[in-house]
Formats: sequence, structure tokens, C-alpha cells
Amino acid sequence: MKDDRAAARSLPASWTFFLQWLKNPLAVAAISPSSRQLARQMMSQLPRSAHRVIELGGGTGVFTQALIDHGIAPADLLVLELNEELHQHLVRQFPGAAVVCGDAGNLREIAAAHGFGGEQRADAIISGLGLLSMPRQMQQSILSAAFDSLLPEGRFIQFTYGPANPVAREVIEAMGLSAHRASFTWWNVPPATVYVYQRRVSRAMPARSMR
Repeated sequence: MKDDRAAARSLPASWTFFLQWLKNPLAVAAISPSSRQLARQMMSQLPRSAHRVIELGGGTGVFTQALIDHGIAPADLLVLELNEELHQHLVRQFPGAAVVCGDAGNLREIAAAHGFGGEQRADAIISGLGLLSMPRQMQQSILSAAFDSLLPEGRFIQFTYGPANPVAREVIEAMGLSAHRASFTWWNVPPATVYVYQRRVSRAMPARSMR
């Protein structure tokens, strides 16, 4: 096991990502990390005053590095990654950030435990989760936890493969959110679209249960 971990540390990030996809293609949505162009498009949707950010599905750290390059201090970053090997990669790459191996559905508790609760909630959440393939109840559970971890005017910035909105209309309506398609890039494998979600009014809105 130690030899396997040492070998993983020596691999380029793209190979680390690809190997994790081979192990569990349903959990790792793509066969390669996100492109730099997609990262730039995601960063362009951050609020101008954003300084505290949560990232869901950190992967190999393409967006994490882009956030730091954008001016977000590592100490103001909380990164969640469910895959243990990718989590360890992120810990090594970004020692100054809070990098947690955890489920996005538990974001409320994780955020509170790492100083992202109350008045210290995030200005934005960057997400690479495969929401499109999730059932509606899971989408709503994750988004509800996410918006509880955002300031009232915070943004949830999500990329998805293809042009379709990855969040079901019923979930958007139930949670009182607005959604708009921000950009699309062919220079990603696969091609990707960026969507931005916000509360329709600048206050926390309780999510209505779906039936």
C-alpha cells in the first residue's frame, strides 16, 4: 500500500485523475481534469468582492489553483473531495487550504467545523459535482446544504457536460433559485457549460419538500 501511494504521488495530476476514473467511472464524472479555459470561465462568475470560497469536487485542483491565482487566499478556501486518492493529492498540493475528504450532502456540518458558518459563510461555491446524473432529491439535498453555507447574495457556480441545465426545474422552483447559463466551451473534454444559481431574493429561503 505504501508503494502504491508513493507511486501515486509521483504521477502527473492528469494520470492520477484518469486512474481514479478507471477505478470508479460512476463517481468520477470525466476521464480528464477540467481545462484551464473552463477554469477561467468559472472564475469570471465569482462575485467581484468574493474572498471566501467553497469548492465541491476538487479533483486534481485545477479550479483550486485558479481560485488562488484569482486572489482567493488558501486560508479562505474550503475544498471537498470524496475520492480518497484525489483528496490526498489536493492535501499535498494545497497545504494552506482546508481540504476535506467528505460528501457534499454534509456540507453544513463540514463548513461549520472549518469556520465557514454564520457570518463567515462563503461568498461563492464552485462545483464540479455530477449533478446531472443525480436524482432530484439528492440534487435538492446538496443545493440546500450549499445555500445554507452561502451568504444571502452568494453564488453557486456549476459546470456540466453539454448544454442542458444540470439541476431539475422542480428543484430550482422548490428552492426559490434563479439560474442562468453563463458560458460554454468546446475546449474541454467533454465540452462544458457553466451555470450560475442564486437566491431570487437576498435572504435565506427555506426549501420546500418535493413530492
